[in-house]
Amino acid sequence: MIRVGHKGADSIAPGNTLASFKAAVETGVDVIELDVLWRRDGHPRLLAEERSPLVVAHDWHDAERRQPLTLAEALDAFMQPPLDRVEVDLDIKLAGREEEIVAALRERGLLGRAMVSTMELPSLARLRELEPALRRGWTYPKVTRDWASKRWAKGPMLAVLVAMRRRLPGLAARELPGMGVESMWVYHPIVSRRLARATEAAGVELIAWTVDDLDRMRRLREAGVTGLCSNDPRLFAEL
Repeated sequence: MIRVGHKGADSIAPGNTLASFKAAVETGVDVIELDVLWRRDGHPRLLAEERSPLVVAHDWHDAERRQPLTLAEALDAFMQPPLDRVEVDLDIKLAGREEEIVAALRERGLLGRAMVSTMELPSLARLRELEPALRRGWTYPKVTRDWASKRWAKGPMLAVLVAMRRRLPGLAARELPGMGVESMWVYHPIVSRRLARATEAAGVELIAWTVDDLDRMRRLREAGVTGLCSNDPRLFAEL
């Protein structure tokens, strides 16, 4: 089973930082997932020389409340101990600057150790054109904010998740064969045995995100997931 540290090890050290990445390596993860986006002043419509650098942050608020790593700084760190022992997944939050991401990986010789995952279908298609050898993952569903944290939204969200869980195996069976992706990253409440069978039939890894409960991890493993993504990768040892 693929053990993925979400933002590194967000439960041990603040995520998307070198300290968090190193903490994840110490727990024995196989892959570190980090978030990539451009700042508000980095829009792809600007000339390349006018854009701010790509940064490692979850969203614009996260990028503005602290001094985030640039993507270049993060990738440089993955070429040095102890991060040179693990793979890296770049979770692309915004579409439009895929050429720079591919170039950054290619310049450092990281294509073989890297993968990308994203909710943005145009990004997946563009990355496939730019570098067919780069592994890609379809993140599902596409969400723009953390609705689970809003008390008033929990009831409606539960109904939506039930419907998604029922429909997703058929959607995956239809769409995955033509997408050319190597993995599907799915919000853990909508993962099912039927979905695991559909992804297996398509030859695609199924990675459940983001799971921080040991019992839930066990149930997902029994359902047939290929990998788990957690804020607390210390749980993998118990699992």
